[in-house]
Amino acid sequence: MQVILLERVAKLGQMGDVVDVKSGYARNFLLPQGKALTASKANIAGFETQKAQLEARNLETKKEAEALSDRLNGQQFVVIRSASDAGALYGSVAPRDVADVATEEGFSIDRKQVVLLRPIKDLGLHTVSVVLHPEVTAEVVLNVARSVEEAELQASGKSIQELAAEEEAAAEFEIAGLFDDIGGAANDDDDMAPASRAEEDEDTAS
Repeated sequence: MQVILLERVAKLGQMGDVVDVKSGYARNFLLPQGKALTASKANIAGFETQKAQLEARNLETKKEAEALSDRLNGQQFVVIRSASDAGALYGSVAPRDVADVATEEGFSIDRKQVVLLRPIKDLGLHTVSVVLHPEVTAEVVLNVARSVEEAELQASGKSIQELAAEEEAAAEFEIAGLFDDIGGAANDDDDMAPASRAEEDEDTAS
Protein backbone atom coordinates (compact mmCIF):
# COMPACT_ATOMS: atom_id res chain seq x y z
CA MET A 1 0.00 0.00 0.00
CA GLN A 2 1.33 3.46 -0.92
CA VAL A 3 1.02 6.43 1.41
CA ILE A 4 2.28 10.00 1.42
CA LEU A 5 3.99 11.01 4.66
CA LEU A 6 2.77 14.14 6.43
CA GLU A 7 5.81 14.17 8.73
CA ARG A 8 9.12 12.40 9.13
CA VAL A 9 8.70 8.77 10.20
CA ALA A 10 11.79 6.94 11.47
CA LYS A 11 13.10 4.26 9.12
CA LEU A 12 10.41 5.15 6.58
CA GLY A 13 10.96 8.60 5.10
CA GLN A 14 10.62 12.38 5.25
CA MET A 15 7.57 14.63 4.94
CA GLY A 16 6.18 14.44 1.41
CA ASP A 17 7.72 11.07 0.56
CA VAL A 18 5.47 8.51 -1.10
CA VAL A 19 6.38 5.11 0.36
CA ASP A 20 5.20 1.52 0.23
CA VAL A 21 4.06 0.08 3.56
CA LYS A 22 2.06 -2.90 4.76
CA SER A 23 -1.65 -2.15 4.69
CA GLY A 24 -2.06 -3.12 8.37
CA TYR A 25 0.71 -0.69 9.42
CA ALA A 26 -0.96 2.08 7.44
CA ARG A 27 -4.50 1.42 8.71
CA ASN A 28 -3.54 0.80 12.35
CA PHE A 29 -0.82 3.41 12.84
CA LEU A 30 0.09 5.86 10.08
CA LEU A 31 -3.40 6.92 8.99
CA PRO A 32 -5.15 7.16 12.40
CA GLN A 33 -2.12 8.96 13.89
CA GLY A 34 -2.27 11.58 11.14
CA LYS A 35 1.23 10.74 9.99
CA ALA A 36 0.25 9.85 6.43
CA LEU A 37 -2.51 9.78 3.80
CA THR A 38 -3.21 7.18 1.18
CA ALA A 39 -1.24 8.14 -1.92
CA SER A 40 -4.20 8.90 -4.16
CA LYS A 41 -3.87 11.57 -6.84
CA ALA A 42 -6.25 13.80 -4.87
CA ASN A 43 -4.28 13.44 -1.61
CA ILE A 44 -0.94 14.03 -3.33
CA ALA A 45 -2.32 17.16 -4.99
CA GLY A 46 -3.82 18.29 -1.69
CA PHE A 47 -0.48 17.79 0.04
CA GLU A 48 1.29 19.95 -2.51
CA THR A 49 -1.14 22.83 -1.87
CA GLN A 50 -0.75 22.49 1.92
CA LYS A 51 2.98 21.70 1.93
CA ALA A 52 4.07 25.18 3.04
CA GLN A 53 1.58 25.18 5.93
CA LEU A 54 2.58 21.67 6.98
CA GLU A 55 6.28 22.57 6.93
CA ALA A 56 5.64 25.73 8.98
CA ARG A 57 3.60 23.77 11.54
CA ASN A 58 6.28 21.09 11.68
CA LEU A 59 8.97 23.71 12.30
CA GLU A 60 6.93 25.27 15.12
CA THR A 61 6.27 21.96 16.87
CA LYS A 62 9.93 21.03 16.41
CA LYS A 63 11.02 24.22 18.19
CA GLU A 64 8.64 23.46 21.05
CA ALA A 65 9.97 19.90 21.26
CA GLU A 66 13.58 21.13 21.30
CA ALA A 67 12.78 23.51 24.18
CA LEU A 68 11.24 20.63 26.14
CA SER A 69 14.16 18.37 25.24
CA ASP A 70 16.63 20.88 26.69
CA ARG A 71 14.84 20.63 30.06
CA LEU A 72 14.05 16.93 29.95
CA ASN A 73 17.27 15.46 28.59
CA GLY A 74 19.32 13.79 31.35
CA GLN A 75 16.61 14.07 34.01
CA GLN A 76 16.48 11.23 36.54
CA PHE A 77 13.14 9.99 37.84
CA VAL A 78 12.69 7.68 40.83
CA VAL A 79 10.27 4.78 40.56
CA ILE A 80 9.64 2.80 43.76
CA ARG A 81 8.84 -0.89 43.25
CA SER A 82 8.85 -4.11 45.28
CA ALA A 83 11.61 -6.52 44.30
CA SER A 84 13.48 -9.61 45.41
CA ASP A 85 16.86 -9.50 47.16
CA ALA A 86 18.44 -10.31 43.79
CA GLY A 87 16.88 -7.17 42.29
CA ALA A 88 14.11 -8.73 40.17
CA LEU A 89 10.92 -6.67 40.21
CA TYR A 90 7.59 -8.15 41.23
CA GLY A 91 6.02 -6.88 38.02
CA SER A 92 7.60 -4.42 35.58
CA VAL A 93 7.93 -0.74 34.65
CA ALA A 94 6.07 0.13 31.44
CA PRO A 95 5.85 3.26 29.24
CA ARG A 96 2.78 4.46 31.15
CA ASP A 97 4.80 4.43 34.41
CA VAL A 98 7.54 6.52 32.78
CA ALA A 99 5.01 9.04 31.47
CA ASP A 100 3.25 9.24 34.85
CA VAL A 101 6.40 9.87 36.91
CA ALA A 102 7.68 12.46 34.40
CA THR A 103 4.32 14.24 34.41
CA GLU A 104 4.37 14.32 38.23
CA GLU A 105 7.71 16.13 37.96
CA GLY A 106 6.23 18.77 35.64
CA PHE A 107 7.00 17.32 32.19
CA SER A 108 4.02 16.69 29.92
CA ILE A 109 4.75 13.33 28.29
CA ASP A 110 2.42 10.78 26.72
CA ARG A 111 3.09 7.07 27.14
CA LYS A 112 3.13 6.73 23.33
CA GLN A 113 6.23 8.94 23.27
CA VAL A 114 8.18 6.58 25.56
CA VAL A 115 10.37 4.05 23.76
CA LEU A 116 11.02 0.82 25.67
CA LEU A 117 12.46 -2.11 23.72
CA ARG A 118 11.24 -4.31 26.57
CA PRO A 119 9.58 -3.72 29.96
CA ILE A 120 11.98 -2.91 32.82
CA LYS A 121 12.06 -5.85 35.24
CA ASP A 122 15.14 -5.11 37.41
CA LEU A 123 16.21 -2.58 40.00
CA GLY A 124 18.86 -0.07 38.96
CA LEU A 125 19.38 2.85 36.59
CA HIS A 126 17.77 2.51 33.15
CA THR A 127 18.16 4.95 30.24
CA VAL A 128 14.90 5.51 28.35
CA SER A 129 14.26 7.42 25.11
CA VAL A 130 11.34 9.85 24.78
CA VAL A 131 10.31 10.89 21.25
CA LEU A 132 9.09 14.48 21.56
CA HIS A 133 8.88 15.09 17.81
CA PRO A 134 9.74 13.03 14.71
CA GLU A 135 13.09 14.82 14.69
CA VAL A 136 13.65 15.37 18.44
CA THR A 137 14.38 12.69 21.02
CA ALA A 138 15.39 13.11 24.67
CA GLU A 139 16.89 10.57 27.05
CA VAL A 140 15.94 10.24 30.71
CA VAL A 141 17.14 7.91 33.46
CA LEU A 142 14.77 5.81 35.54
CA ASN A 143 16.07 5.06 39.01
CA VAL A 144 14.08 1.94 39.94
CA ALA A 145 14.50 1.14 43.64
CA ARG A 146 12.70 -0.38 46.64
CA SER A 147 12.96 2.81 48.70
CA VAL A 148 13.98 6.44 48.41
CA GLU A 149 17.13 5.65 50.42
CA GLU A 150 18.05 2.87 48.02
CA ALA A 151 17.40 5.18 45.07
CA GLU A 152 19.84 7.73 46.53
CA LEU A 153 22.52 5.06 46.89
CA GLN A 154 21.95 3.88 43.32
CA ALA A 155 22.14 7.47 42.10
CA SER A 156 25.57 7.73 43.74
CA GLY A 157 26.76 4.89 41.53
CA LYS A 158 26.21 1.76 43.60
CA SER A 159 24.40 -1.21 42.04
CA ILE A 160 21.90 -3.38 43.89
CA GLN A 161 24.50 -6.18 43.89
CA GLU A 162 27.06 -3.92 45.55
CA LEU A 163 24.50 -2.79 48.13
CA ALA A 164 23.60 -6.42 48.90
CA ALA A 165 27.30 -7.33 49.23
CA GLU A 166 27.87 -4.41 51.61
CA GLU A 167 24.88 -5.42 53.74
CA GLU A 168 26.13 -9.03 53.84
CA ALA A 169 29.65 -7.92 54.79
CA ALA A 170 28.26 -5.67 57.53
CA ALA A 171 26.19 -8.55 58.92
CA GLU A 172 29.22 -10.87 58.90
CA PHE A 173 31.31 -8.22 60.63
CA GLU A 174 28.65 -7.81 63.30
CA ILE A 175 28.52 -11.58 63.88
CA ALA A 176 32.31 -11.78 64.03
CA GLY A 177 32.33 -8.96 66.58
CA LEU A 178 29.78 -10.84 68.65
CA PHE A 179 31.97 -13.95 68.70
CA ASP A 180 35.00 -11.81 69.63
CA ASP A 181 33.04 -10.45 72.60
CA ILE A 182 32.13 -13.97 73.70
CA GLY A 183 35.73 -15.12 73.28
CA GLY A 184 36.99 -12.14 75.28
CA ALA A 185 34.61 -12.93 78.13
CA ALA A 186 35.84 -16.54 78.19
CA ASN A 187 39.46 -15.40 78.38
CA ASP A 188 38.60 -13.13 81.30
CA ASP A 189 37.17 -16.16 83.15
CA ASP A 190 40.35 -18.14 82.46
CA ASP A 191 42.52 -15.30 83.80
CA MET A 192 40.51 -15.17 86.98
CA ALA A 193 40.57 -18.95 87.59
CA PRO A 194 44.20 -19.33 88.88
CA ALA A 195 43.68 -16.46 91.27
CA SER A 196 40.57 -18.09 92.63
CA ARG A 197 42.41 -21.41 93.11
CA ALA A 198 45.25 -19.64 94.88
CA GLU A 199 42.79 -17.98 97.26
CA GLU A 200 41.21 -21.35 97.96
CA ASP A 201 44.65 -22.86 98.77
CA GLU A 202 45.42 -20.02 101.19
CA ASP A 203 42.09 -20.56 102.97
CA THR A 204 42.85 -24.30 103.30
CA ALA A 205 46.34 -23.71 104.70
CA SER A 206 45.03 -21.33 107.34
